[in-house]
Amino acid sequence: MELSDTPAEAAFRRGLRAWLGKTLPELPPPPDPADWPARRAYDTGWQRRLYDAGYAGVHWPAEAGGRGAGPVEHLIFLEETERAGAPYVGANFVGLLHAGPTLAAEGTPEQRRRHLPPILRGEEVWCQGFSEPGAGSDLAALRTRAVRDGDAYVVSGSKIWTSHAEAADWCELLVRTDPDAPRHRGISWLVLPMDAPGVTVRPLRTLAGTTEFAELFLDEVRVPVGNRVGAENDGWRVTMVTLSFERGTAFAGEVVAGRRALARLARLADAEGAWQDAGLRRRIGALAGEFTALWRLVQWNVSQAAAAGPGSVPGAGASVFKLRFSEARQQLYDLAAEVLGPAALLLPDAGAGAGADGDWVPQRLQGLAYTIAAGTSQIQRTIVAQRVLGLPKPRTTVGGG
Repeated sequence: MELSDTPAEAAFRRGLRAWLGKTLPELPPPPDPADWPARRAYDTGWQRRLYDAGYAGVHWPAEAGGRGAGPVEHLIFLEETERAGAPYVGANFVGLLHAGPTLAAEGTPEQRRRHLPPILRGEEVWCQGFSEPGAGSDLAALRTRAVRDGDAYVVSGSKIWTSHAEAADWCELLVRTDPDAPRHRGISWLVLPMDAPGVTVRPLRTLAGTTEFAELFLDEVRVPVGNRVGAENDGWRVTMVTLSFERGTAFAGEVVAGRRALARLARLADAEGAWQDAGLRRRIGALAGEFTALWRLVQWNVSQAAAAGPGSVPGAGASVFKLRFSEARQQLYDLAAEVLGPAALLLPDAGAGAGADGDWVPQRLQGLAYTIAAGTSQIQRTIVAQRVLGLPKPRTTVGGG
């Protein structure tokens, strides 16, 4: 694995740094997190700036409006934008990090032409309709039905934890198209227009007071058959492609953010008089090593993808990364809570006091979901055990014993 930049990669990094240095001071202040129209406008406005400058979809195909560069340039982009404090993908993370890459890998030429350029230009926002009440971690137990009626599917059911549904134009939707097939073989992956008759969105308020998730209700919604990605009843395989992106490089920028947060934590500990605690310093040092190792793992995963050639998707290494990253992130913000003391119980707008210059408390609350989102840590351990270590599947018995 080569970790140093080639001359071309170094030139790309320099150009990106120069552009970020010029562009970021021109941005307006971020909107109120509760103002979804403003959040969508802010996030898609940043995406349009990236597109106009040639930095949208660095690793996406040129015919889709991307740069057509390799995965290494993509990592450089993530690293430099995060270090510079640039806006994250925000409201359209599903389109840019999950749905778009899935369409690029599995969609028809017409689907790619229709959806990929608007995603990159910031014109259309996507949400994810996978989890259901009673079928979250056990995704194959989903019950939302899609019945073929001519050139359309009639979809009925409900979804939960639908990310950014309030702001979305489209939804990557999993449905059951063959109720008589084995659980993993009767599922299809559809592109759902969110303005279709019969679609109802009900926001869910999180522990931090935000509404980035929603319930999604589908009452005989007609979805064109042409919106199906992959073959009918082949949706589980397509879903594994989606989840491999979600567990792979989708979190890469957050590793850089974690390293930056750790440096902030060290400064906060010094300001609060806690830096004299040798135990605290050891724990911060251990986490620094953990995040460095995670970044090297990201680079290894990307190197593997590059060796596999264009159009490849992250492999089982994505599960190794996602498992360890989600737990390291929780450790980081749990440690920050110890340094904050009583202020760790208050959100910044409640007068959190020490550390209120950042978002320590909301980030800690959000971090509780990281071992669940994109596949629970238990699921990731199963994937690693079976696909990386080659361990056998557990044997089930009837009647105990």
